Amino acid sequence: MAKGRIFIDYWNFQLNIINYYGKEFRLDWSKLSSLLIGKSADIIGSLLEYEGMNVYMSFDDNKTSDKHLKDWAKNVLDKFPGIDVTMLERKPRNPFKCPDCHQEIIACPHCGKTMKATVEKGVDTAIVTDLISLAWENSWDYSILISSDKDFIPAVDMLNRKGFHVINAHFPPAGAELANHCWASIDLGSCLKSIEFIRK
Repeated sequence: MAKGRIFIDYWNFQLNIINYYGKEFRLDWSKLSSLLIGKSADIIGSLLEYEGMNVYMSFDDNKTSDKHLKDWAKNVLDKFPGIDVTMLERKPRNPFKCPDCHQEIIACPHCGKTMKATVEKGVDTAIVTDLISLAWENSWDYSILISSDKDFIPAVDMLNRKGFHVINAHFPPAGAELANHCWASIDLGSCLKSIEFIRK
């Protein structure tokens, strides 16, 4: 039986869920792997053995909401069968500089508030590294990649050439460019509602 593994770009996925379904939508993560493996098996035309789900997320330790996210990821999400969560801390971005005098701009010249930003470090790299290394270890024949980020295209093209089939799960039309490079695709907008988490 062919082996299937799921790779999730968490923030890309979450923001697309909000854009498509709205902020109130809550996904039942305990049912996501079964849904995606089932949809992929339908595409392939044969059974697919679930090998696991890798979720990659970044966080900012200075944000209360991200501290709650870390707790949920560690104490809830990571406990589901086959799920492995990789968490990477967002680091402060280098200060903005004037393009002419090259002096750092610490505060907004209009309102005076401090200008701080964080940058996501390493999530895309971690996903690509695991996609390739786990393929080489024969951990998957078909991977389901949840992202609409076209930065994954070179890795997808290489894996497809080597006989590893990448199925892109996305919310059309977002991510169409990545989906066009993948072996097949799943329309998440047409199926996630079936695993919405409803509070009783």
